[in-house]
Amino acid sequence: MFPIIPANSVTAASGNDEGIFGYGYRGSQQYQSMTNLISNTGVASTDVTGVGSLRRTTACEYGGDKGIFGYGYGNPFSNASMTNLVSNTGVVSSDVAGVGTAAADRVACEYGGDKGIFGFGSVAQEVSADYMTDVTNLVSNTGVVASDTAGVGTASYNKGACEYGGDKGIFGFGYINYYYIDETNLVSNAGVVATDTVGVGTARQQLAACSYGGDKGIFGYGTDGSATAVTNLVSNAGVVASDQATVTGTARQYLAGCEYGQDKGIFGYGSGNVSMTNLVSNAGVIASDTAGVGTGRYGLGACSFN
Repeated sequence: MFPIIPANSVTAASGNDEGIFGYGYRGSQQYQSMTNLISNTGVASTDVTGVGSLRRTTACEYGGDKGIFGYGYGNPFSNASMTNLVSNTGVVSSDVAGVGTAAADRVACEYGGDKGIFGFGSVAQEVSADYMTDVTNLVSNTGVVASDTAGVGTASYNKGACEYGGDKGIFGFGYINYYYIDETNLVSNAGVVATDTVGVGTARQQLAACSYGGDKGIFGYGTDGSATAVTNLVSNAGVVASDQATVTGTARQYLAGCEYGQDKGIFGYGSGNVSMTNLVSNAGVIASDTAGVGTGRYGLGACSFN
């Protein structure tokens, strides 16, 4: 007999096999566009020649097996809204005309199993609450970016974002008007952003996040005035845990993270123009530093594909 599965049961979703880190900054106006592919065993490739506008940026998955880099700040020293699609073989396309408000230091994550969302950020380079935004832009399962959706939650920037629960997302932590925050905002499987959830863990900015274990997430690293290696696990119900007692890897900020191997994650690159990576097991355990590959940089984006 076939097993009887309850209609409302939830099983952990299988993720993508490979990942990609791309774009970034090296200081002194040295914006980058190269990418580094991540294999299904978490190994980073050497630099792949860049495509599209040089800039700091962010990225997320869409379409179940593809990705998108979008928004950011770069040459000629202005905020951007253009996007670059990533195929299911990791090939990055040329610039697609931007949609919505140009903004820097945004974050993005997948939702709904095959769509994405960009959110929050700064619409100018001045550090003031007047320049923070909570606007979001949805990404369809064909990689089309929608116009601005009115923001929900505290306008802020330099947050982290990742998928959880197989088909939902979470934005968390960040910076606003000279102070660090730890609030989170859940994203439903229809792309609706919830109001602020009281924060848990060390308030910080310039961190990264990724999914792991098929249905859970992890926020990691960042700065609370000093670079940290703090991590916070996210359950499959979107509940953020307190700081993990044991931290692993070089403390740094402005790094990126993505899924690989279907149920594992990877953090990589970051401040100090480093290129080392730290693997995340399917139980959310972070490994020590893996020697870096490719050009060290920070302010880059990452997403999974394939």
